Amino acid sequence: MNSPLKVVVLSASPNTPSTSVTLADYAVAALRRRYDDADVTRVDVYHLGPGLTSAVTRTDVDAATEKALEAVEDSDLLVVSVPTYRGSYPGMFKHFMDIVRQRPFDRKPVLLMATGGSPRHMLMIDHVLRPLFVFLHAYTAPTAVFATSADFDGGRVLDPAIPQRIDRALDDLAPLLRPNGTDRHAADEAKEPVRASDGGHPSGRSLA
Repeated sequence: MNSPLKVVVLSASPNTPSTSVTLADYAVAALRRRYDDADVTRVDVYHLGPGLTSAVTRTDVDAATEKALEAVEDSDLLVVSVPTYRGSYPGMFKHFMDIVRQRPFDRKPVLLMATGGSPRHMLMIDHVLRPLFVFLHAYTAPTAVFATSADFDGGRVLDPAIPQRIDRALDDLAPLLRPNGTDRHAADEAKEPVRASDGGHPSGRSLA
């Protein structure tokens, strides 16, 4: 019996409702059309509060933040959807990523998405967000997804090109997502020796 595809949606928006969360909702819907066994967990770093913000190292985080970190690290697919602030991702998102362990990101499939007030923020993905995950040795889909505020009407995406880009990004990642029903992490463990670890809406449960 195949293990469910463990998907984590990582967002970082202080706003409710949030366009970046809406964008992630579209990605989750597209994933469920492809993988009906997808087990989706949502992590919004802004909901972690002082358990994250007061931490200097991994040992300082509270139980809820540790659970969120472990979910991200253990995911088969990480969907990142963040707003653009002053040409970059939010500071709390960076703080969260500063605490994750690097080893679990090795070859992890990552779908990058972002929102911004205007098209000029589009470069944030390739100039700022992608390099973060390249440093972690993750595999980021070559196709990223960006949307502006004008692309939304409440919980709807108006531009049909955006869902199309989501599908294209999932096509990019498909060969890494349990090919032939095999769990990616289990396949990796079968091929590689064990190495010491390093330090460091649609349905879906929320950890933050």
